[in-house]
Amino acid sequence: MRTMGFALLCIASISSTATAQDLDEYVNTRDGFKVYFPSQPAVRDITWTSQQGFMLPGRVYSVDQGREHYSVTVVDYSDIERMGIERVKSCPAGAPLCKGTALSGPGLWKHDVRGAQQWAERKLLQRDAKVTDLTWSQHDMVEGDELQLVSNSDQSRTYAYVAMHEMKLYIAEATVPKGAAPPTLFQTSMSWVDKDGKGIRYQTMYNNEFHGLRQYPVPPHTTGVGGDAQ
Repeated sequence: MRTMGFALLCIASISSTATAQDLDEYVNTRDGFKVYFPSQPAVRDITWTSQQGFMLPGRVYSVDQGREHYSVTVVDYSDIERMGIERVKSCPAGAPLCKGTALSGPGLWKHDVRGAQQWAERKLLQRDAKVTDLTWSQHDMVEGDELQLVSNSDQSRTYAYVAMHEMKLYIAEATVPKGAAPPTLFQTSMSWVDKDGKGIRYQTMYNNEFHGLRQYPVPPHTTGVGGDAQ
């Protein structure tokens, strides 16, 4: 009887937790993502310096909860081609690297897009922390990388997912104190929505280098109902 009572208590606890988590889903149609935040995030505008020195607009969505920190950084690369064309106008004579090629694009903007994910990961790796895991991953068939780092100062752990989707760079990361449970729900829930806030899941793998730059047609996808649009 005690075993059955304990099992029922666990089921009730799990059900209650799941219900609470459902209420915490954050959906953002402006930047095309959804994720489980512990509460409504604060939003601030940033300027992101790309690998080739382009100044790109972005936003950081963040929640601080005690010693835990959650954030999604979104950087918009959609205007970088125009920026590259403008940069070429001021290239000195005899500077082919400045002008770029058909492969790199004017001002190397295409190479900048191709390397955006690695550029963001490099910034993570430059922190005062030890990398304990770095692996390829995909969220709803959008490929990216997942990283885990341990801070050298306080042994807190950071879990991050970095991806490019439709010419936007996404860096989702959560940092928790030493000994705390991994923020699995936050890390694994990062995914994509359309302009109506409906979830997107591609039928084959999406790669921004090919599909964001429209070298190949965007893979077909299914949509599901998301949360409340922000």
